[in-house]
Amino acid sequence: MSTTALTPRPVRRRAARSPSGALGLGVATLWLSIIVLLPLAAVVAKGLDGGTGTFWTAITTKQSLAALRFTVLVSLLTAVVNSFFGTMIAWVLVRDRFRGKRIINALIDLPFALPTIVAGIVLLSLYGKGSPVGISVSYTQSAVLLAFLFVTLPFVIRAVQPVLIELDREMEQAAISLGASNLTVFRRIVLPNLVPAILSGAALAFARAIGEFGSVVLISGNIPLHTQVSSVYIFNLIESDAPISAAAVATVLMLVSLVVLLAIRGFGRWGARYERVLERDGR
Repeated sequence: MSTTALTPRPVRRRAARSPSGALGLGVATLWLSIIVLLPLAAVVAKGLDGGTGTFWTAITTKQSLAALRFTVLVSLLTAVVNSFFGTMIAWVLVRDRFRGKRIINALIDLPFALPTIVAGIVLLSLYGKGSPVGISVSYTQSAVLLAFLFVTLPFVIRAVQPVLIELDREMEQAAISLGASNLTVFRRIVLPNLVPAILSGAALAFARAIGEFGSVVLISGNIPLHTQVSSVYIFNLIESDAPISAAAVATVLMLVSLVVLLAIRGFGRWGARYERVLERDGR
């Protein structure tokens, strides 16, 4: 008889879930449901409280469509502008050395910590009537764009910075030694690695701008069909005792944000797959 036949085969055992892991999962699910899922479901249910006909009427009024269209367009423009300047600022903070670099790096996060209504007051004082810098854009569409740019700039910078820090500089130096120009190195080596981070930061900036309220409620002037954004329009509906219509418009904004978040997840998967391809080709 062969020794192979006498050798006992290893028994595969299914890993048992630890009680602490199950408890943690339950607590996390419960907390997520209470804080996020239930409120979102309540908003959707409130928006559909009057039926689909009432819901459709609420989101297709002239003022509602104008606010939604203006909000989406300005948010898209904000994402594009901050993608360019946010990447540029991240490049300077990572690649250049200058005095006051730490202070500027800390100030980048100020829009995160500053209450948005305070940001609105600051912008109104600086760019409103009697502007100390001679620029008065209050109660215009440019003022809304300016407010969105202010509150969303950190998203792109903080998304691009880690990628720039971890980027292999030897590839750039090798390309330069072979005669490639700085523009060619950036376009062929640096930019492809930054694209996933730039897209993720831009999507986060877009999602934040879609629901921004505090920084625009003062400087925009809330002019219907002109400078009124959806969040302020929803607030006006609530003040006008129309909570069902307000919830309906809020549901549309939630759906737009959900699409953006799904896009962010797709960008992340694409970026991870791209990195695996680079690592495989480098071996």
